[in-house]
Amino acid sequence: MDRTSRQKPAVKSSGRARLLTAVVVLPFLIASILVPWLKWLFVALAGAAMALGLFEFYVLCKRIQLKPDTGAGFLGAIAIFVISLFINDLPLQLLLAQMTVIVLTIGTLIAAALRPGAFEKMIASTGATLLGVFYVALLGSHLVSIRMGFAQGLAAHLLSFFFLVLMGGDAGAYYTGRAIGKHKLAPKISPGKTWEGVFGGIVAALLMAALAHYWFFRELPLKWMLPLAFVMTILGILGDLTESALQRRAGAKDAANILPVMGAYLIGWIACSPSTAHLQFRPLFLHS
Repeated sequence: MDRTSRQKPAVKSSGRARLLTAVVVLPFLIASILVPWLKWLFVALAGAAMALGLFEFYVLCKRIQLKPDTGAGFLGAIAIFVISLFINDLPLQLLLAQMTVIVLTIGTLIAAALRPGAFEKMIASTGATLLGVFYVALLGSHLVSIRMGFAQGLAAHLLSFFFLVLMGGDAGAYYTGRAIGKHKLAPKISPGKTWEGVFGGIVAALLMAALAHYWFFRELPLKWMLPLAFVMTILGILGDLTESALQRRAGAKDAANILPVMGAYLIGWIACSPSTAHLQFRPLFLHS
């Protein structure tokens, strides 16, 4: 009885966090995608989400006795963000991002080697610095590239499809898991997630993809849209599990304990980051 009673408030708080996130963030996000002259609002939202997400990541790393170089990490993230913002030529953008990663890796290793400490700690801390930049900034910056580098109509369609599928899939997984979830997905990492929730999230994401196709995005054929929605949902689930594993290892039950207002939004952003990179290349398959 005590165990059940302890779990119910967590479920309620999770639902409230989702509702609060939707009420506060979604109107601004939708407007920044659909209204051409509000594209800089989208850039501001994306930049704030990446900055806070990277901060949260480094806080969690420090809780497990790693010492990421936050200054170098944020410099690298800013460089990647600026590249995605102002460079519209994709090959040049990739080249500059690769150069940034190389310089960041070499510089972080040299700085770590000059500090006192065990070699194992040096390598682990350097890896934490780089992983934060790769996972949060490098992957997330593709959304900025889409918003700023594509024509308004195509950018609005791609981003609307992206958020519709991922938010629909997340809601489907959450409420299906609450209603009929019995078989645990990864009990040692995230006890609340179930296989029923996974299937519910996949079905919801596929329905949202079909809705997007028939509602506003006929240019992207269903033969590409449905597999893309499936892959995005799986990557979102894996990203969420990765975040949960890091939280559990760091002794932080919920990211909202670190950043109370933005916790749910940041988890969603970080979890969805792997899905953003290949979305930038979807126009290659239009009309195919």
